[in-house]
Amino acid sequence: MVTMDEQEQRRRRLTAWRASRRTLARVGADGTLGERLAALAAGAASVHDPEDWTDVYGGGVVADLERRVAGLLGMEAAAFFPTGTMAQQVALRCWAGRTGDATVALHPLSHPELHEGGALGAVSGLRTVHPTSEPRLPSAEEVREYPEPFGTLMLELPLRDAGFVLPSWEELTAVVAAARERDAVVHFDGARLWECGPHFGRELPEIAALADSVYVSFYKSLDGLSGAVLAGPSTLVEEARVWCHRYGGRLFQQYPAALSALLGLERELPRLPEYVAHAKVVAGALAEGFAASEVPWFRVRPEPPHTHQFQVWLPYGAEVLDEASVRQAEETGVTLFRRWFAGAGAPPGVSVTEVTVTGEGLEWSARDVRDAVRGFVGYVRDLA
Repeated sequence: MVTMDEQEQRRRRLTAWRASRRTLARVGADGTLGERLAALAAGAASVHDPEDWTDVYGGGVVADLERRVAGLLGMEAAAFFPTGTMAQQVALRCWAGRTGDATVALHPLSHPELHEGGALGAVSGLRTVHPTSEPRLPSAEEVREYPEPFGTLMLELPLRDAGFVLPSWEELTAVVAAARERDAVVHFDGARLWECGPHFGRELPEIAALADSVYVSFYKSLDGLSGAVLAGPSTLVEEARVWCHRYGGRLFQQYPAALSALLGLERELPRLPEYVAHAKVVAGALAEGFAASEVPWFRVRPEPPHTHQFQVWLPYGAEVLDEASVRQAEETGVTLFRRWFAGAGAPPGVSVTEVTVTGEGLEWSARDVRDAVRGFVGYVRDLA
């Protein structure tokens, strides 16, 4: 339950972020209801015929989106889901039925393990095992030599809670081959797959072709309202539609989310390689800024970033860093960092933030970043 104090703090942050003249990323979720509705109405006609009928339990613009994503990923078919949590549960449940093995191998930092309340076991009757606990995806050797059988290997690309990290292309192809040697199917948690191409040096269809099924999100990298797609063989997708209904995901109408997803594919997807390239500049300048500052310790992970998102770690409490971040935004009009959190598995007093570079961030030079770090550290020193 969100308390009034938490609501007021959120309003303060949003007000400061929105008023900032300079920020590394602006996201639609920070907007007002009126702004989001107006933006959707203004852009809808550029991606779908506004004279078309609205969708009813699928079809229409939803089917258009499904066809578009299946084509982008080079998959036979795709099904729209209201959430990625539901899409992945359904995918893994379907594969368990087909392989006869309800055990899923994944990373302990993956989304189902950290952010879904144990849903794979509680709702879908699946069991999970972890080939590695290192802050990276498992290696081919770890998959090949894991002592227990499993029916599905799930790989989160990138692995967000380890720092949005990716393996090399050679490592990824090797770990997929190792799973095949064990007669396991491979599912990609591709919530942020859209921005992985530059790191791998491959296009989306070639990346997706390594997996038996892929889930992608629309609100993370593409700034859509909500929603996800599960893509794979047509027989799997048709079965997934049945389970989507059983899980309560067959919504009466979904055209706002579908339209916003199409807008994201049209506007943000082509720009992601540019964001990824500039994130390396930003991360390098952050490291230089902190190295020249008075902070006792810091970490940028990974350095350089693998996508347009990465982590920054500092040896201060999250409350101090949150307050320093919002004061900098309020008093200088510069939003360098947004929210800070206690680092998972880290000692007390160590906090982490996620940095995202989008179109607004392209305006920052390395010097701009270093100057902002110097100002931020001044606020931290006053508060600590």
